[in-house]
Amino acid sequence: MKIDFYRHSINEQDIERVNTVLRKTFLTMGEEVKSFENDLADYLGCKHVIGVNSCTAALHLSLLACNIGPGDEVITTPMTFISTANTILHVGATPVFIDVEKDTGNMNVNNVEAAITSKTKAIMPIHLYGQMCDMRALRQIANAHKLLIIEDAAHSLESVRDGIRPGQLGDTACFSFYATKNITSGEGGAVSTNSEEIADKLRLLRLHGMNKGAADRYTKKYEHWDMLLCGWKYNMDNIQAALLIGQLQRVESLLIRRQEIVSKYVQAFSIMKGVSFPAVRADSKSARHLFTIWVDPSKRDLVLARLQDAGIGVAVNFRAIHLLTYYANTLGYSRGSLPISERIGDSTITLPLYPGLTDEEVEYVIKAVVESI
Repeated sequence: MKIDFYRHSINEQDIERVNTVLRKTFLTMGEEVKSFENDLADYLGCKHVIGVNSCTAALHLSLLACNIGPGDEVITTPMTFISTANTILHVGATPVFIDVEKDTGNMNVNNVEAAITSKTKAIMPIHLYGQMCDMRALRQIANAHKLLIIEDAAHSLESVRDGIRPGQLGDTACFSFYATKNITSGEGGAVSTNSEEIADKLRLLRLHGMNKGAADRYTKKYEHWDMLLCGWKYNMDNIQAALLIGQLQRVESLLIRRQEIVSKYVQAFSIMKGVSFPAVRADSKSARHLFTIWVDPSKRDLVLARLQDAGIGVAVNFRAIHLLTYYANTLGYSRGSLPISERIGDSTITLPLYPGLTDEEVEYVIKAVVESI
């Protein structure tokens, strides 16, 4: 049996919505983008959503909109994809990595205050695998030290913790619609915020700093535009938005199937020697974006190879990025700096998790893990 690591949940209605856009003249950012932004804002319970072309763009623009730049420090964790820390470097600031909770992989809020210096301007938590960090505690710390919070919510579109959604306590929250995400447009992202000032700045920054987009310039009587800021070319287009609109409408039903699959994994792996997995807090609703298992680090790569030999697509989410060559050389981190992150990074294997998985395929994955340990 061959089981893909990921298969999207795009259906015929989504494809037809894209076809409708393709039959129109206007393909770039226009009405479909605006419609998706409004729908996502309603879903998240926030005032503003700004569609962009990746979560990387969302993080980068959030930092810029929050006036973070050279000489500043941003506290984050190494349990993430490299784009999180890269965006901090892109604006000339320095990522300061702190260690994570040993049972979840999420930012350990007890480590935050010790990392704060006179240069600290923001905290960038990563809601790993679909479970949110403790945003109430982070907001208290941020308020006490007059810091901003930029949430990396790439994994956590559907998440809730302590009654809080992504973006409701952060200054911004950044989402991904990459090819393997719970809803996808191949590439794509968005920023949510409750700040009118930040939202206005994000809208300028995503399109070169121009105060009028193509829809404003070409779908009605021409008006001259101005460039108010030096921005970037980061906008979402109507094709991406058309693909996302229907998936967002189904996002909760898609989550139900992922929860069913996770329940099977949890039941099987809870009694298996040599395998553990991240906990989910009792006060949390996880988006269940990824399901990772933790195995003996000395065996991890062998288990990965055995699962691949069995036809199962796997991944590693994530190696602790402070040990990657660039960060280690540039920022001075070395093995032993953040031991919990390093242990998780050395032991992690990500298994297939998506609504299209059949019960038979799930059982095959479980059997393969048992035989590979």
